[in-house]
Amino acid sequence: MTETAPADCMGFVGVTTGSSSIMKVFPLWADILGLPTRTLVGHDLPMDAEPAAYRAMVEQIRDDPHHRGALVTTHKMNLYAAASDLFDELDPFAVSCSEISSISKRGDRLIGRAKDPVTVDLALNDFLPADHFARTGAEVIILGAGGSGTALSWALAERADAPARITVTARSQDKLDHLREVHRQHGTDEGLIRYVLTETAEQADALVAAAPAGSVIANATGLGKDRPGSPLTDAVVYPEGAWAWEFNYRGSLEFLHQARAQQDSRGLHVVDGWRYFIHGWSQVVADVFELTLTPDVVEQLAQAAESVR
Repeated sequence: MTETAPADCMGFVGVTTGSSSIMKVFPLWADILGLPTRTLVGHDLPMDAEPAAYRAMVEQIRDDPHHRGALVTTHKMNLYAAASDLFDELDPFAVSCSEISSISKRGDRLIGRAKDPVTVDLALNDFLPADHFARTGAEVIILGAGGSGTALSWALAERADAPARITVTARSQDKLDHLREVHRQHGTDEGLIRYVLTETAEQADALVAAAPAGSVIANATGLGKDRPGSPLTDAVVYPEGAWAWEFNYRGSLEFLHQARAQQDSRGLHVVDGWRYFIHGWSQVVADVFELTLTPDVVEQLAQAAESVR
């Protein structure tokens, strides 16, 4: 009897990967892109897993010739801390921000990259007018100083149309200190970014309420997806005409519901994380399989994903 050769696959490192839309979307994308596999394998790890678990997972991907690479969500910073030494190459953002969101292979070399700055900028450009900050003097408040919040602050600081001020919040000082050091090493304008410790949701509410009209308020905390809750209270008052950007598209999404409750009364533009999801995955798939994606192809992928959303 002839043995069947093992099939290639791509991985997805997360917490509850089975409930992600990508499990239905990936086979459709594989057909559109002509990928060598339609199989996506979930690698579920608990929040703040032990370092040994991250190392074992990276070694599994590295040592399996049929495992082409993986997207990492939620665990990006912890994976870097536990297993960065297992990689043969890390890109500058991965090193500066101490996170890995894309695991790929080039021959026998294991590559770690942080794709979030590109991803978040693409998603932002999908909904925000190109001259918004220059025209309005609006600011950005990023709730959360983890991987996604760091990437957004990095991308905003690089924009030709930069906001008047970027405020990043966290509930622990060490995350803010780490982010400040990332910006210092990158040469970011020290006067552009404000780092604020918000130990309570009420403190975050006050920052949001004080922001100028038209400001972007982004939930980059993971609350509402990996854990229930919101960085804000139900009593928060958004600035008039603000853009409320929920980075998540699935989960309890309390932040999204809070914003929608004021959508009409405050003239809010409410955006969920669906396009961020599309760009995040398409960028990593392109990295893993060494593809170049044109805007037209990305739109094809988005339409296919929408069909099973």
